[in-house]
Amino acid sequence: MSDVAVVTGGSGGIGLAIMAALAETGATVVSLDLAPPSSGLWLACDVRDDASVARAVGNVLSTHGRIDIAVHAAGIARDAVVWKLAADDWDLVQEVNLRGAFYLLRHVIPVMRDGGSGRVILVGSINGSRGKFGASAYAASKAGLIGLAKSASRETGRFGIRVNVVEPGWVRTPMTEALPGELRQRAIDEALLGELVEPDDIAAAVTYLAGPGGRRITGQVLRVDAGQYV
Repeated sequence: MSDVAVVTGGSGGIGLAIMAALAETGATVVSLDLAPPSSGLWLACDVRDDASVARAVGNVLSTHGRIDIAVHAAGIARDAVVWKLAADDWDLVQEVNLRGAFYLLRHVIPVMRDGGSGRVILVGSINGSRGKFGASAYAASKAGLIGLAKSASRETGRFGIRVNVVEPGWVRTPMTEALPGELRQRAIDEALLGELVEPDDIAAAVTYLAGPGGRRITGQVLRVDAGQYV
């Protein structure tokens, strides 16, 4: 029986790549997002809203009978130095990036527990581990994912559920390509491999953790950044 996977933020560049990679493994993949992905299954879902996530997870369960893999790839950024950052922007970033992850875990873990196993992968950022000038809200939300994953891994390991974080560096997506060139070049200069990460690189890490290779991995952070963090 093929795996059933849900991916929040499946309409984004990284989320879409993750959906495609999981589908290539034979999984049935459903995007939970406000907008439909360019291809694949989709359920309208606002990750900021507990009831919306509950409905989406319930619909997947009733339609497909199980959830084996859950990936939180939904994420936004609102950048400004701390003293100029609007409180509403801070709240919005936490709602999507961190609270959305909590809601996803809150509703998929009981399903996975009933099924006897599961894989949860949260898409973080190297800036959650190192911080970044002007990105306090984003960095704080991604740092929170690490604490969430490590705590949830302790709570769910006895049920056969693995919870991990994939931490990308600068990923080449339409959103990042629209940013000033000097920022992109700075990321390239930081990367030991001299190149930027592609969405497919993140997707490969997710499928690794969701597949046989991740059988004995939980509570960990896997950095995919071309050496940028170092």
